[in-house]
Amino acid sequence: MSLVDNIESLIPQRWPFKMISELEYCEGDTTRSSFTVAADNIFVVNGRMREPALVENIAQTAAARAGWLARQENRPVTLGYIGAIQKLEIFGLPEIGDTVSTEIKVLNQVFDVTLVAGKLSCKGKVMASCEMKIFITKTP
Repeated sequence: MSLVDNIESLIPQRWPFKMISELEYCEGDTTRSSFTVAADNIFVVNGRMREPALVENIAQTAAARAGWLARQENRPVTLGYIGAIQKLEIFGLPEIGDTVSTEIKVLNQVFDVTLVAGKLSCKGKVMASCEMKIFITKTP
């Protein structure tokens, strides 16, 4: 079940670059999202979602968290940028029709910089994980 009716109200990305469908949980330092891989996804090649989409899915989950928190505090939703990706591991690639679940945990937050650990799973198996540094702008 999604926390919002329209995920696009929390993130700046739009089709064909939108890589999350639902914001399922956002409490404390943990956020979870989901996404179903469609055949028309820009990152699907030979029936599988490619590596850049997995990274972008983790980043968009972090963006949805920032958007959710901004809306809870009656602030405008602002943009975020990937500043760095570390410890990236890809273990598998989801197929068309698969639903992926992504969880991020905030490891540290200083001013406008948030360090998260992200993990993307499909059918109970971890497909990708990384640490990501996200910069959040102050203005929309």
